[in-house]
Amino acid sequence: MILSTRCAGCSRRGPVLCRTCRFALVARPMIDAPAGVVVASAFTGRVRDVLLGFKYQNRRAVAAHVAGILVQRLSAAGALDEGPDVVTWAPTSASRRRQRGFDQAELIARAVAARLDLPCRRLLEREGASGVQTGRGRRARVDPSTRPRFRAHPRTRGRILVIDDVVTTGATLESAGRTLLGAGAISVVKAAVAATPGSLQPARRVA
Repeated sequence: MILSTRCAGCSRRGPVLCRTCRFALVARPMIDAPAGVVVASAFTGRVRDVLLGFKYQNRRAVAAHVAGILVQRLSAAGALDEGPDVVTWAPTSASRRRQRGFDQAELIARAVAARLDLPCRRLLEREGASGVQTGRGRRARVDPSTRPRFRAHPRTRGRILVIDDVVTTGATLESAGRTLLGAGAISVVKAAVAATPGSLQPARRVA
């Protein structure tokens, strides 16, 4: 039986990302999302299709492509100037991980770490089933009582880059960042591949 690969963005036969979809990813303007999150692109059009294919159709090879784009944005935003010591991610819930077979934020974080030649460590765990954001409206996402809650690993130290795939209000990464700082991190840079429309602000350099 001959197995064929399809593009995660448009489902054409061929590589995991066709030339058109690769161009759509890199052609988006640099933007910032809420709460100081460095974002590579808007979660619209072909970018949205690519990330949904990655997340829900097991197109894991997409992680390496979007990691490269995110590293470029982080560099352009000045977020790498002082150099993070370690890369981690805002983990999805255990039920989501079991359902998909992987954590998309972890795959991106590991690919980013490889490009930066940095260690990637699991520094965060979700507390119970807290804060599953998928399918919630904006008002529910910003409600403090519904935000994801995390606990940090005892070895949390230094300057940390924490990764997520898509942000809407920034609540998940905000909670992750606060947890890491409370556990002993010197500083935290929050980054995501994409941000949903309505959350986007003009790009600015990270101090």
